[in-house]
Amino acid sequence: MLPEALLAEIRERAAVYDRENRFFDEDLAALRERGYLRLLVPQELGGLGATLAEAGRVQRRLAAAAPATALAMNMHLVVTGAALHAHRRGHEGVRPILEDAAQDRLFAFGISEAGNEAMLFDASTEARRLDEAPRSAGTAPAGRRGGAAGGGVVFSGTKIFTSLAPAWDRLVVHGRLAATVETDPTLVFGVLERTEAVRTLDDWDTHGMRASQSRTTILDQAPCPAEQVITTTPVGPNQDPFVLGVFGCFELLIAAVYTGIAQRAVELGTQVALRRRSITRGIVHADDPDVRRRLARAAIGVDGSVLQIDKLLADLDALGTGEAGPGTTDHGGRWFLQFSGVKSRATEAAIAAVDEVLRASGGAHYSRRSELERLSRDARAGIYHPSDEESVQASYAKALLGEIGAAGSGA
Repeated sequence: MLPEALLAEIRERAAVYDRENRFFDEDLAALRERGYLRLLVPQELGGLGATLAEAGRVQRRLAAAAPATALAMNMHLVVTGAALHAHRRGHEGVRPILEDAAQDRLFAFGISEAGNEAMLFDASTEARRLDEAPRSAGTAPAGRRGGAAGGGVVFSGTKIFTSLAPAWDRLVVHGRLAATVETDPTLVFGVLERTEAVRTLDDWDTHGMRASQSRTTILDQAPCPAEQVITTTPVGPNQDPFVLGVFGCFELLIAAVYTGIAQRAVELGTQVALRRRSITRGIVHADDPDVRRRLARAAIGVDGSVLQIDKLLADLDALGTGEAGPGTTDHGGRWFLQFSGVKSRATEAAIAAVDEVLRASGGAHYSRRSELERLSRDARAGIYHPSDEESVQASYAKALLGEIGAAGSGA
């Protein structure tokens, strides 16, 4: 999937994309040619038939060459990975996603909203049934109108951090159904195509992960015919197979990307230590006890992340296929905790590892010409991906202690 020669080309372009703050068009073309968009599509549907665990390993490898390219491609893999999980669980509504991906159509993921801390489990975006929407709603794509009168919706709202913004063919979004009463709030997940009702802003100019071009997306009565509605769920955490698949794939593949960055940082730090020499002490830095400790701490953290990610991806594969065996675990009511916990630990370990390597490698790597300098900026984007530290800790505290105030009230 990712031979060394291709990775070398991708790594060389990564510095250019970062410097020019532009999208990774050439990387996308090369990955598309190699079947990357079909990675998680079952073979019987025209794909490569990879497992989620295999996708995680491939993504670590890609991230070590071009973090922003890997992060953006993650969004396609989150959608197709969630569809794969739901397909394995017998949910027919996701089959069109897998069939489109088998035709090399690129999926993006429009879920994040400013101020929406519930993320996947609620939405400020409004979903309104097509037969209730104003007549000025956006035009449904040609040939996709079949469900417009029965179960289709239009979405209105603003999505942020929409990776792959310049290039996606399909956009998965969610919204709160306007017609439902507050006692029974409902979310709708659907697939959008590019129409005039879906507007992408050119507003991506960030500290790191610049090539992902994760721009803001404005939905102005964007049409989603019935056949493009994926699922409806209650507001709040739930075991819908597509939603569980999205949450799991997002958290674990995000963790894989940042772990790939850290692996590359350790590799670079090792190379620097083996060739850098102290004039004062007359030794190579590989013999400096402080350098050795820093690189060892970085490598220990990275190895721990790899094991956790691989384990939980294998568990999620087993949950989908029902073929659990020795070494796999069904986490029951703790799936969401496990997903978010691994993401939190892995991204924090990646940031810590990159920082250790920078401290061990000298001031030359404060220069924008250094790959380590770029990795240090890219790694920090992990702070902002859900689930963030605050929400992870709040979830664990709730699991351990119950709701705030419950103990004191005698409940």
